[in-house]
Amino acid sequence: MRENDRVTSATRQPGTPAAATPARLIATDLDGTLLRDDKSVSPRTVAALAAAEEAGIEVFFVTGRPARWMDVVSDHVHGHGLAICGNGAAVVDLHGGPGAHRFVKVRELCRENALKAVRLLRDAAPGTVFAVEQTYGFHQEPDYPKLHMEIPDNLLPAEELLAPDGPDADQPVLKILAYHPSLDPDAFLTLARLAVAEHANVTRSSPSALLELSGPGVSKASTLALCCAERGISHEEVVAFGDMPNDVEMLTWAGQSYAMGNAHPDAIAAASSRTVANNDDGVAVVIEQLLADRGR
Repeated sequence: MRENDRVTSATRQPGTPAAATPARLIATDLDGTLLRDDKSVSPRTVAALAAAEEAGIEVFFVTGRPARWMDVVSDHVHGHGLAICGNGAAVVDLHGGPGAHRFVKVRELCRENALKAVRLLRDAAPGTVFAVEQTYGFHQEPDYPKLHMEIPDNLLPAEELLAPDGPDADQPVLKILAYHPSLDPDAFLTLARLAVAEHANVTRSSPSALLELSGPGVSKASTLALCCAERGISHEEVVAFGDMPNDVEMLTWAGQSYAMGNAHPDAIAAASSRTVANNDDGVAVVIEQLLADRGR
């Protein structure tokens, strides 16, 4: 199912203090948050996720990763089997395992907006190169660096990739990746947001000058808000974890939120609390404490 409507409810509202509201859902980023730097899920974290599910707390993985990169956690999705991928551009059922995932919800970046964003960003930051992420395809410009461990389906200018008759034109565009070889990552993010604000939501999760452009209003927070509304879960009942600018909206929206010890300053400013670094099992530390407090 495709959804293009903006979600305005993904803004934290005044309400019951977070500590007074029992958690019903844990929303966690993956890279730099749940995963250690070697991309593994530690035994301690696996046990904490299982204990949360056993206690009746749903766990949602909320990531910038595409669905095809979710094999690292596909064994830990438990009952519902759902993950939010592409910074909110898709809700994916991972029950089928790697390569057999099913898209439950798609919030696409329309090609008209994508083309406008590409043109505006080329003008604002000459030297920017692009890649296009679709539901099942990945395409890039010839000069786009080998940032991903995969072979692109096509090597063409972004304008051709996004044309109405371009490759895989029947597939929704989930996000555009924009890379600049020399700009400071945060400066590039600020510049891009000013340049394309009407046409795309811009964020980043990489330490390099690599930006991620989604449809207007599409973010981890807005899609998480949709999933929570479907379950009758309020933002006060959500505990969120993250480490990078693409987590900021989610950390702001959730009733309780934790920036990792290794987090970007924007994530630290957005979160209501901090935990230790991803390599020190910061997510597990908090879950264990939440469950201990419930048992008192």
